Amino acid sequence: MELRPDEERILNGEEGESRRKAMELLVALGKVYGAEDLIGISSAHLSGASYKTIGDGGLKYLSDQVGGGAKVSVPATLNPVGMDLCRWKEMHISEEFAVKQLKIVELYGKMGVMTTCSCTPYTGANVPRFGEHVAWAESSALSFVNSFIGARTNREGGPGALAAAIVGKTANYGLHLDDMRAPSVVIDADIDGSVFSYSLLGQAVGSTIGGRIPYFRGLPVNTGVEEAKALSAAMAAAGSVAMWHAENVTPEAGRHDISDLEKISIGKKELEEAYEKLNTADDVQLIALGCPHLTEKEIREIASMLKGKKKKQGSPEIWFCTSAATREKCAEDVRILEEFGPVLADTCMVVAPIEGTFSRTGTNSAKAGNYLPTLCSQSVMCKDIAKLMEAVY
Repeated sequence: MELRPDEERILNGEEGESRRKAMELLVALGKVYGAEDLIGISSAHLSGASYKTIGDGGLKYLSDQVGGGAKVSVPATLNPVGMDLCRWKEMHISEEFAVKQLKIVELYGKMGVMTTCSCTPYTGANVPRFGEHVAWAESSALSFVNSFIGARTNREGGPGALAAAIVGKTANYGLHLDDMRAPSVVIDADIDGSVFSYSLLGQAVGSTIGGRIPYFRGLPVNTGVEEAKALSAAMAAAGSVAMWHAENVTPEAGRHDISDLEKISIGKKELEEAYEKLNTADDVQLIALGCPHLTEKEIREIASMLKGKKKKQGSPEIWFCTSAATREKCAEDVRILEEFGPVLADTCMVVAPIEGTFSRTGTNSAKAGNYLPTLCSQSVMCKDIAKLMEAVY
């Protein structure tokens, strides 16, 4: 790799040990992936925040980083953690887990990371612009910003994203390069336009194409944040899709010739197969919504659905997961939701230790449908929100 003089100084330790170690990691990653140089970034989004996923080893790693004086040099946000930072007792979290989780968030804060703890930072605290280079580590979020916004990031790992945030640069390869952002397969999609249909579409496509870049034809022209969020999340979980194009939706969709690409049709049959694969439970103990986090629009729609209704005795427990900022924006709608279950911030069902309390969980998210069995030992009911609510009122 070709390093500039300022980068050489960092690598030589002239700007401190923490920046040297971060640069060392970035250079190593760059060499592995064939990067010719580094490129400046405007922001980072960090994973590795839940105590459930990083454990005591991750806690020690972060303590060592803080002890070595590590500080981020660009705006950096944090992924969801294993609990609501204030309402963890409502999630059946043990005090031992809570103490360590709070310590993790504190350590990130000491490094200058914004402890917003959301998988949808693009709806609030961290919104890249078209063409900006960033280093994001959350699979659904990075797919969203690559595709719907047109910023540029690879699928970063937690340590790599933190190193990039400390240095303010990342290795210049993969989706940072024009040629690597071209679609490799065309998807002719036939869906009903509901958010849940986008989630099922993402499940079907991710399972079919793996990590390739799809070009969608047939998506509704009013595809918005909520639909793109669901599609991105499902494709990243069912496959490893980090970017997609869609006619009249994504800003780079018209830049590439797709005439010679493989064509795949996804319609009713494929969506039904995806649905059947995701559903492994006939009844549930917990209904958890917000993977990725619920937007303000989604909270208002759920509140409208629940307004004037009463929760049935003996019905499943319900969690509504969102960001703290979103929760604050719609207090009246949140009040309606709270009559059915807690509106939790900073966390989600996938990174929380729910397996200690529940074994059967309902969700409207194909992303959660993929991760709940493996990360949380859950049988899953994956349905549209309205269908899930039939068990509640």
